[in-house]
Amino acid sequence: MSTKPTLLLIAATAVLLTQAVQAAPKPCEELKAEIAAKLDEKGVKGYEIAAVENDKVGDAQVIGSCDGGTKKLTYVRK
Repeated sequence: MSTKPTLLLIAATAVLLTQAVQAAPKPCEELKAEIAAKLDEKGVKGYEIAAVENDKVGDAQVIGSCDGGTKKLTYVRK
């Protein structure tokens, strides 16, 4: 086996592993804190972010998914 196909295989594997790590599910509290920090930086006031079961979203705006896709983060203006 020549080195060029081997290097391509190693590079492709590294890319796939990197993507899998980036797509890893986050705990709801961690994601909620990250989003709240970004909103606070932008000066957004009077909002509530809640982690709810997927079937309990209701009319709220979904802004993320957490806990391995078992819950949704919702955003509501107060």
